[in-house]
Amino acid sequence: MVEPVRDSATLVIEDLVAGYGAVQVLRGVSVTAPAGTITAVLGANGAGKTTLLRAIDGSVRPRRGRIRLSGADVAGRRPEEVARAGIAHVPEGQGVITELTVAENLQLGLLLRPRADRKAALAEIYRRFAILADRRNRAAGTLSGGERQMLVIARALATAPRVLLLDEPSLGLAPKVVSNVLELIKGLRDEAGLTIVLVEQNARSALAIADTGIVLNLGAVVASAPAAALAADDALRRHYLGF
Repeated sequence: MVEPVRDSATLVIEDLVAGYGAVQVLRGVSVTAPAGTITAVLGANGAGKTTLLRAIDGSVRPRRGRIRLSGADVAGRRPEEVARAGIAHVPEGQGVITELTVAENLQLGLLLRPRADRKAALAEIYRRFAILADRRNRAAGTLSGGERQMLVIARALATAPRVLLLDEPSLGLAPKVVSNVLELIKGLRDEAGLTIVLVEQNARSALAIADTGIVLNLGAVVASAPAAALAADDALRRHYLGF
């Protein structure tokens, strides 16, 4: 079993404008990720998907708009403040600290929890991620690509988030491993009640597990609907989703 989220949260983004320097990437993006659901964020490369997640987690400061977590506006807060508010971000690229062991990587996530809770939280992670328990004393750099992805997701869960942001979790993984990662993501929604925002280039796979979805194009939302409706829209699939 996955440790349940005690206070699941709805994430609401309203009229979000953000970018880098003089470049405006997001152009008034609005999306609601209901508590305990998976929201897929889809679109071609350069559509603004990663910038959206970075604006939510505080890495990119919005120029306009609101980011509300269960009603509290977190827009413009520093990343550590956003993390403490209950938003964890797993960026693209299996970003483990390769020189540290699996256990040491997980300990970094546990730092956001009260000290008294850390031992039980780590035990729960090892129950969920048996492969990580087996490799706890190995350097993270020796793990396979799929194992590294499991580790970065587990490290994010160690922070006890209410909202989990996932950026391209299937990137570079073998098809069988991708299937395992997607099943894990479904379990985090179904068993733990996490609110998940999933950026994924493989639109078909993302929509297969998502509840709702949005499609971005050039930094603007061009479609927002239940996942099944997006998957069934032939014109949308041809123009923006590539399947």
